[in-house]
Formats: sequence, structure tokens, C-alpha cells
Amino acid sequence: MHGRDILIVEDERKIAEILQDYLMKAGYRVSLLDRGDTVVPYVKQHSPCLVLLDIMIPEQDGMEVCREIRKFSDVPIIMVTARVEEIDRLLGLELG
Repeated sequence: MHGRDILIVEDERKIAEILQDYLMKAGYRVSLLDRGDTVVPYVKQHSPCLVLLDIMIPEQDGMEVCREIRKFSDVPIIMVTARVEEIDRLLGLELG
């Protein structure tokens, strides 16, 4: 694990770039991915210290990506979403 490496998984380019700018100014190294099916192989290879994960991403949704990551890693994951339903919050908490 690299203590200053953060992975942003976000398909909305503007949002990803804003997050990237703030984190880079704070001294973090940031990688961007925009599809769910690319996340698990990336995390296995690069071991980021944090994953910012959009729930609604193409190819494999963020909830499923989180489930897959939890099978092999306890990396902190912050879910980034526009969903406000209580069930979505509970599911996110259940996944870890």
C-alpha cells in the first residue's frame, strides 16, 4: 500500500477532475477510472490507501465493485453518490 495514493472511480469527468484537483493540491497521488470493470484489477495491482467510488458507474455498479474489493482487501472506500434513499445508505454500510 502506498500511503498517498488515492483511486477515484467516477464516470462524470468534471466531478472526477474536481476531486483530483483538491486531492493533488493536498499532496496525494491520484488515479482516475471511469468504469466498474477496471477497478478490482487496479486495486489488486496498486493497493491504493483510499478508494472514492461512485455507485452509478458503467459496466459494473459501485455496490458490486465494493463487494468484490471486500473479498480481498480492507482498503477504506468512500461511496460517492447522488442516491439519497435510506436503503442505499444501509446497503453501503453493510458492504463495508
